[in-house]
Amino acid sequence: MTGGRTPSGAARTEPLSPDFFARPAAEVARDLLGCVLRSECEGERTAGRIVETEAYTGPEDEACHAAERIGRTKRNAPLFGPPGTAYVHRNYGIHWLLNVVTGPEGFPAGVLLRAAEPLEGTDVMRLRRGREELTNGPARLAQALAVGPQLQGHRLDRHPLSLHRGEPVPDEETEVTTRIGISRAADRPLRFYDRRSRWISRR
Repeated sequence: MTGGRTPSGAARTEPLSPDFFARPAAEVARDLLGCVLRSECEGERTAGRIVETEAYTGPEDEACHAAERIGRTKRNAPLFGPPGTAYVHRNYGIHWLLNVVTGPEGFPAGVLLRAAEPLEGTDVMRLRRGREELTNGPARLAQALAVGPQLQGHRLDRHPLSLHRGEPVPDEETEVTTRIGISRAADRPLRFYDRRSRWISRR
């Protein structure tokens, strides 16, 4: 739980529309805090309240997978897709990470979902993870909710993986820092997290 509070976002709401994501990545990353990611992958229901995100703002962002020096490739092609779709990439050839495509179609920008507070299906998450660290990191989050390459390009307002509006995180409880684990554009303040949460990947 977050700071001893009852988990918010547990009530079911309509999925976020593509219009929510058709905005600059930094705006979407901030506004995703408090939203709920719901999965019914592998026939099991799991869900988490998003507490940490990172924005990757497009070709001018040297840390983006579709930075101008890279251009469009087979690997990053989903990042050019419609807003509100999944861009799933493999980190260090081992772990799958879930990103949400933002901005207008054809403009490669997105938000990495870095951490979530478990809301539903924690027993299932433990079985998938094999340990108590469930969703406090992007690879852990993807594994706990069974997110993998089968969801590449998936619309996140549809079964089996969807994003829903939750209780917004107030500005005074939102921390903004530089991004983690990158060597390029490492000084940009594009990481957002709920400072009340014990589920973030790093303070």
